[in-house]
Amino acid sequence: MRAAPAHSRGAGPSHAPRLVIYGRDGILNAYREDHVKSPQEWLPIPGALEALARLNHAGWHAVVATNQAGIGRGLIDMASLNAVHAHMYRKVAEQGGRIDAVFFCPHAPEEDCECRKPLPGMMRDIGRRYGIDLAGVPMVCDTLRDLQAAQAAGCRPHLVLSGRAARMTEDVLRHCLATVPATMVHESLQAFADHLLRENHAVDSVAGNLSWRRTRRAVRS
Repeated sequence: MRAAPAHSRGAGPSHAPRLVIYGRDGILNAYREDHVKSPQEWLPIPGALEALARLNHAGWHAVVATNQAGIGRGLIDMASLNAVHAHMYRKVAEQGGRIDAVFFCPHAPEEDCECRKPLPGMMRDIGRRYGIDLAGVPMVCDTLRDLQAAQAAGCRPHLVLSGRAARMTEDVLRHCLATVPATMVHESLQAFADHLLRENHAVDSVAGNLSWRRTRRAVRS
């Protein structure tokens, strides 16, 4: 497993950030069966980068975790992958967003590594790098394999029905939900962002109310 930072800042356990783990192909950009091999082939899914930027502005750091078997298969080299990711960083920045880092598995499936999803190696490395408990980390997925990786790592699995997941049949979707029962389903990355922002607002409101009540009790005593 390798990590490619994008202007990344270290985060120790005492300053653990709020983090979202995103898949790449089929979530941020259009999925290609023949792999994204050049910046020109990296095409953002409409609205996806804007959704990531909205969450950035609300305090959520973005990290990408992606299988890139094209490297192991000899279809793309590291220089080309770096060029693709530099293009992705620029496109995200144009929407006012920021990706902290890209973690990727360069191995082909037959190499039997520990970092290729559905195994949790990449996510655990992200958890160690950022000093966070993965149990509170949303992971945005578009395949059963990614949902299983989220579950194995202890992340909160979210399925977005954009990109290649838009082609899921009802039977396939039911199978995904039966296999990873904690999955939450969203029509798009925009809908996921709406959900996370609503959920966070509700948590902050409850925390604020509890703090206010404690303050009133302290003043009275």
